[in-house]
Amino acid sequence: MMLTQITRTLAVAGLVCGLASPTFADTITVTDTLNRQIEVPETANRILLGFYFEDFFAVGGPNAYDRVVGISKDTWAGWRALQWQAYTEAVPRIAELTDVGEVEAGTFSLETALSLRPDVAILAAWQYNALGDGVSRLEAAGIPVVILDYNAQEVDKHVISTLALGAILGEPERAQELADLYSSAHADVVERVAKATQEPAVYVELGRKGAGEIDNSYGDTMWGALIEAAGGRNIAMGQVARWGPLSPEYVLAQNPDVILLAGSGWQGRDQAVLMGPGIEPAFTHERMRPYLDRPGWDQLAAVENGAVHAIYHGGARTLYDFAFFQYLAKTLHPELFEDVDPQANLDAFFEEYMPIRFSGTYMTQLP
Repeated sequence: MMLTQITRTLAVAGLVCGLASPTFADTITVTDTLNRQIEVPETANRILLGFYFEDFFAVGGPNAYDRVVGISKDTWAGWRALQWQAYTEAVPRIAELTDVGEVEAGTFSLETALSLRPDVAILAAWQYNALGDGVSRLEAAGIPVVILDYNAQEVDKHVISTLALGAILGEPERAQELADLYSSAHADVVERVAKATQEPAVYVELGRKGAGEIDNSYGDTMWGALIEAAGGRNIAMGQVARWGPLSPEYVLAQNPDVILLAGSGWQGRDQAVLMGPGIEPAFTHERMRPYLDRPGWDQLAAVENGAVHAIYHGGARTLYDFAFFQYLAKTLHPELFEDVDPQANLDAFFEEYMPIRFSGTYMTQLP
């Protein structure tokens, strides 16, 4: 079984029973993305946070992590290394938080999570599904578990997740403001795209491995779903269920109008398309150019027309992913978005809500 730290020892059951359940003088009711009504302390001073680290900051403000006692470190430091560096430089306390392990890697430790005696545990829906009875063991110890879901890329779940965070962190007005910002920005894109008369073909590829190896494209999820919503025709739709590589021959035959490379702040990958905090556009462009040397790519419409773009993979399922939605839609239908500046909107989001100022490359077109 994947969760080796949970199933490894029967001592966990004893620990659950041995710890007295937390008692709270005052509670509030929070609705999570599973439509469960969860009783949480009105003031939660000990929070276990599994994922959605930037969204937690956006809702809770610059001092939000003063109330966090444990995190799943590898889902931040391991998956988004440059992002981790940027935030720990701004808020050093984050690096000192107890690591409870990572669910998908099988290193999540229920013993460690329980030993932190959190007032509430906040998990992503995918963590909830993977943990299985680990969640019920947390709840048996008197720890309320609230499930968020920005991964679904659904406006309603973004809103519910944000309002739940606002209630837990005592920031309901700020949370509502963020939810309204997100909803209105998303609705504006949808309204404009409805007027589009063309559906440009788009090929998206994860830029993790560099040009020498074909990496994943996306079907009905992640960038694939966003391309379709932005008024494009995702050439991977129907070819891969969720994600997976497309054959070079198929990509050439489809002759995409736009190519989208998804970059991030990976460590130890000297050919990856690097993007994120602290990365200059010129460096991202340097990593993008070898893709143009792939056999046959010089004949693709996207390459001939200079429509090769890169977008930050780490922002695809966040409270600021509306800016990437705007960028994709404007790339596909520039005439409908002449008055929309996705980069300026992303800058403004960081300026208003995040503890670090925007600095780096999150969306760019290869010159």
